Amino acid sequence: MPLHRIEDWDDAYRNGAHIPGGADYPERWLRSASAFRESAVAEGRASLDIAYGRHERQRLDLFLPKGTPKGLVVFVHGGFWMAFDKNSWSHLARGAVELGYAVALPSYRLAPEARIGEIVSDIAAAIDHVAGEVGGPITLTGHSAGGHLVTRQMCATSTLQDSVAQRVGHVVSISGLHDLRPLMRTEMNRVLRIDDAEAARESPALLEPRHGFALSCYVGGAERNEFLRQNSLLQNIWTGSGIATQAIVAPDRHHFNVLDGMTDPEHMLTRLLVDTNPRAAHH
Repeated sequence: MPLHRIEDWDDAYRNGAHIPGGADYPERWLRSASAFRESAVAEGRASLDIAYGRHERQRLDLFLPKGTPKGLVVFVHGGFWMAFDKNSWSHLARGAVELGYAVALPSYRLAPEARIGEIVSDIAAAIDHVAGEVGGPITLTGHSAGGHLVTRQMCATSTLQDSVAQRVGHVVSISGLHDLRPLMRTEMNRVLRIDDAEAARESPALLEPRHGFALSCYVGGAERNEFLRQNSLLQNIWTGSGIATQAIVAPDRHHFNVLDGMTDPEHMLTRLLVDTNPRAAHH
């Protein structure tokens, strides 16, 4: 077996250039998200731009099912902590909403305006706020940097309120980044400004988790090797901390289409969000 060594750290974390038609995805996401939002607003099942803080980006959208929600799913978007907002991802709420769950999608401050630790605090505040609006068990999920942001909430040093954390039964990290140290070697760290201390303080793989929840690490089989490695890394380490974990590799999915299943109530990814919650029986 040949030795493996990463020589080009920027390429190791570069997604779009390795995905056919990769540049077309952001516009496609925006169109799908806008159409879903318009439909939800027309049906009276959307509350948009709910403030969870004073900053203009500290806003979240909440999509509601018909009837009383069975619980809450919070989805945190990716973009390497530097890009996107909630308005590109609304359509990903469809699957869970159709199964009877409320779905919240927060925006958050971005680098370089905010350090990663401050962004982590934004997400804690967003979850705390929306947990006060919707009862029942909570599932946290996020993509790429969002996978980092949701797993970080379930670390012992998180600022997430204990009463809210105790409602979180399942965390689904989709193509998540759980060890920040390799990103210090990339060009984008000129913007992120991760240093040794912040990597140690904000990497879920280096931290002790809270207890009482399950972790699923979900990644596309056609993703870059670093995303596959980061996916299995947290599953491996948190298993050793006594957490119920699983790692799932979705065949043929790449970093941009790995999320598509969330729009379908029957897809395995949507089912993962709503069916694998050990706290659900207690609500």
